[in-house]
Amino acid sequence: MLLTENAPLAQCSVDPAFRRDIVEGLSRPDKKTPPVWFYDRRGSELFEQITDLPEYYPTRTETALLERHGADFAEAIGPGRAVLEFGAGSSRKTPHLLRAIDPAAYVPIDISGDFLHASSAELASAFPGLPVLPVVGDFNRDLTLPSAIRGLARLGFFPGSTIGNMEPETAVDLLREMRRLLGDGAMLLIGMDRIKDRDRLIAAYDDAAGVTAAFNMNLLARINRELEGDLPLDGFAHRARWNDDKARIEMHLEALRPLHFHVAGQCFHMEAGETIHTESSHKYGARDERLLLRAGGWEPVEEWSDADGLFSLMLCRA
Repeated sequence: MLLTENAPLAQCSVDPAFRRDIVEGLSRPDKKTPPVWFYDRRGSELFEQITDLPEYYPTRTETALLERHGADFAEAIGPGRAVLEFGAGSSRKTPHLLRAIDPAAYVPIDISGDFLHASSAELASAFPGLPVLPVVGDFNRDLTLPSAIRGLARLGFFPGSTIGNMEPETAVDLLREMRRLLGDGAMLLIGMDRIKDRDRLIAAYDDAAGVTAAFNMNLLARINRELEGDLPLDGFAHRARWNDDKARIEMHLEALRPLHFHVAGQCFHMEAGETIHTESSHKYGARDERLLLRAGGWEPVEEWSDADGLFSLMLCRA
């Protein structure tokens, strides 16, 4: 490696949690990385493209539910709450909810700072009377909320079935942390993806245009860029699999040949056919979604679903 005057600065700018999670994940016999690290700026842009794909039903189905049930939300939630959106991304679905319930403030939370500030500025322009208070951070870790919402009743908004990307135990821990963060009297509106036909699920995570493959492969490009990696991008392929025992779609990066590579100064080896498990997306039956929410400290009070039963929006009380 050629050392330059800029090398120490570049090394200091690396997120130590990113380095730790990637090195630990690649050191496991069953290699696995947390999905939160998909979302650098390029990853966030690719995910927004995924949400527009014809195969990817969750976004358009959930958006239709938000558009259709505004009056129901207004009656069940009421005005004057601070809305905290976890993993806000582009906040494309959010205006439907904000128009319906007349909140006192909106707090979008996302790990991708550039992306978050751009989308927050757009939303603030669309809702000029609404305080928009972005928080850059990982909602799986401790967050400091804006002092401006102190004393306000709160509504957590967690769309997109992001809860399904977590193992059930981790999902329960997150729901409990949301319960603590949002406080007594809080409500939570959460998107949950339903169990359905295997072929439909596989297509949603392995689209014909290859956008999801590019999203998955972008993690390798990020590792190479930020962690001094030399993973050969042409040595991996995107794979989407349905795990029936665990009711989840799994995304993997499969080694196409025996590979030797370095990350953050450490050496790794993979055999042909070995994979890095990069994401799971759990799907829920009606009973399982309620058990999960109750274990996390939330009582379901309303549910809205599409005619085909593809996706649900659940409203819960703390």
